This record gives sequence, structure tokens and C-alpha cells, in this order.
Amino acid sequence: MDALVLLGSFVVLMTVGVPIAYALGLAALIGALWIDIPLDAVMIQLASGVNKFSLLAIPFFVLAGAIMAEGGMARRLVAFAGVLVGFIRGGLSLVNILASTFFGAISGSSVADTASIGSVLIPEMEKKGYPRPFAAAVTVSGSVQAILIPPSHNAVLYSLAAGGTVSIAALFMAGVLPGLLMGLTLAVLCLVIARREGYPKGEVIPLGQALKICADALWGLMTMVIILGGILSGVFTANESASIAVLWAFFVTMFVYRDYRWRDLPKLVHRTVKTVTIVMILIGFAACFGYLMTLMQIPMQVTAFLTGLSTNPIVILMLINVMLLALGCLMDMSPLILILTPILLPVVKLMGVDPVHFGMIMMVNLGIGLITPPVGTVLFVGSAVAKLPIGTVTRAMMPFFAALFVVLLLVTYVPWLSLWLPRTLGL
Repeated sequence: MDALVLLGSFVVLMTVGVPIAYALGLAALIGALWIDIPLDAVMIQLASGVNKFSLLAIPFFVLAGAIMAEGGMARRLVAFAGVLVGFIRGGLSLVNILASTFFGAISGSSVADTASIGSVLIPEMEKKGYPRPFAAAVTVSGSVQAILIPPSHNAVLYSLAAGGTVSIAALFMAGVLPGLLMGLTLAVLCLVIARREGYPKGEVIPLGQALKICADALWGLMTMVIILGGILSGVFTANESASIAVLWAFFVTMFVYRDYRWRDLPKLVHRTVKTVTIVMILIGFAACFGYLMTLMQIPMQVTAFLTGLSTNPIVILMLINVMLLALGCLMDMSPLILILTPILLPVVKLMGVDPVHFGMIMMVNLGIGLITPPVGTVLFVGSAVAKLPIGTVTRAMMPFFAALFVVLLLVTYVPWLSLWLPRTLGL
């Protein structure tokens, strides 16, 4: 009955239109009153939920991504990707995927990836003879890579939701191979579709111009080297790498590229602060909600229920995948990570699944949720950028959904993809 009150009140509040963060907080208060614990205890959990040093990485990575998204970085990465693969049949679709790979490794945000890459490439692809729905579908599906490829602030949230027991650096490295696999799978699909539909080849860029484009993009690509190289070498932590990424992004944008106006910088910082504020409110209320779930022994009940259905890890992981895909269609990624990780992590640990591996399983599942109606945030952004109805983009994405499901199955049932790199690096 306790679980029904807590979870039921949360569902009812969301149904009547209360924002998810506040629904979590109000449900936690209702649950506390129901089991008769002091509200002071809930407030302490709220404060301690956001009073964690590791959370400093989130505002810094968000700010660095925002600076680069609006400072001309996306256009230069698109041009650089065009040098590498633009001359192949269907090359612009490959440019789109590859540019998303590069930009995801800098911004860590699928929304920023879709908005920045899409605004450059969707009109260009249509101009070169690609259908606009196909261009939008490539852009939206390719942006899921940003969830996996470091630096991903969702990995920071997962580490927090796991009680700080999972290394952020290990999660960053675990996302590299699954992210590259996703990009490769989507690229192969684009090649198949381009050959079948007869999409045009691009032009080979002259050597002199290609060298200039590469040199111009090198400043932005250095961000990846700074973030990952610094963490792996032990020179600085994930938090310190995030702050250094901001300084580097600011330097490159304002003093090297000089595409961004100084008077627009306060507006950018204001938007970033609003975004981070929403995330921090969500984290604080999710901590209260998780505290009540622990007191009500909901994780133990879920563990007992799932293990009662089967003791086969293959079956359990398939059930969890189905549940995550369904919930990802209805809720955003961040609250689902914060709510479900404390519930599901004990289940998979009992089955012998590594927490780092399970983090990647969650990321891929919920990343697909970001591009799936009816509440796919990235799908909405892609449709808006492409100026197309959501239904039109969704129909064009059907082959891409199939490709992403293949990647999900591989990430789920081939732990090596997620664990080889962290273990090789001793993380």
C-alpha cells in the first residue's frame, strides 16, 4: 500500500500536468505524510541530494556545449566531416552522422546536437536532392550518439543515482565503443538507403581547401583531447575537465573563431543557468523520492518480483529493456535515470551484471526514448528545425529505429562493448 501511495500520487500529479520535478517532490511529501516520518527528514534529503561535488560537472559541461553550439563549432565540424566522407554516394547523410559523432563528443547533449547540426545540414541535404524527412530522420537518430560518447552529463546523473559507487570516468570510457558502434550502424544504413534510392554523390574537396577546413576544425576537436586526455592521464578529474572545457570553449569561440558577439554572451549564460536550475531541482526532488522508495523497500520488492519471474539474466535484461523503452516514450531521460537506477540496479547486480555495463544499457534505451513519440524531446526539436510534422519525421525514422534496436541488443548482451575500454584503462 505504501508503494501504491507514493507511485500512484506521482502518476496522478503528472497526469494532471504538474511538471515532473515538482511531481516528484509533492509525491515524496505525500509519501512521508502517509508513513508518518518527519518532513525535516525529507528536507535534509533534498539538501544532501544536490550537495555533491560531482554535480559541478553538469553546469560546466552544459555551458561548454552551449558556447560551442552557438559559436560556429557545428558548421566547422560539418565541413570537416564533409572532407572525410562527403564524396561518397549518400555522402551528406554520412557527414550528418559523423558530424554528430564529433559534436556529441564535445557537447554531450542530443538536443544541442540536433539543433546545431540540423540547422546546417537539413537545408543543405534537401538542396542536394535528399528528401527533407530523410534528412531530419538522419539528424535526429544520429544525435543519440551524444548520450553515449563522453562527456555525457547523463553519465554523471547515473553515477549520482547509483549512490556514487560507479566511477564517472569509467562510464565516460564505457560509452565510447557503443557510441561508435551506433554511428557505424547508422552510417551503414544510410549507405544502403542511398544506393537503393540513388541519392547523389558529393564532390571531392581540393587538397588546399581540405587542409584549411581541417585546421579550422582542429581547435574544436582539441576539446575532446583536453577532456578525455586530462581524465585518463590523471591530470584532472571529471569536474576539473568540465571547467577547463568551458575555458577552452570560451577561448576558441571568442578569440579564435570570433563568430559570436560579446553582447550575446550574457543571454547564453542566462539560458544555461535556467537549464541547470531545472536539472538541480529535479535532482533534489528525485533524492527525496528515492529516500521514500528506500524506506518503503520498493527496490527490494521489484527485485523479488523480477527474480520471481525468471532467474535467467537474458530474460531479466529483456524485460528491463522493454520497460525502459516503454517508459522512455512517456518521460524524459534525466528523471527516469534518477528514479529507476536505485530500483533496477539491485536487480541486475543480483544477476551478475556490472553496474557500468547496466549504465550503458540504460543510456541506449532512454536515448531511443528521446527520439520516440509522444514525449521525444529530440524528435520535437528535429521536427521544428526541419519544419515538418512529427508524424512525417517518425515515419521516415522507422529504418533508423530498427538499426538502433540492433545496437541496443548488442550493447545489452555483449558486455565487452561497454567494459573492455574501462578495464583496459584500469578504471
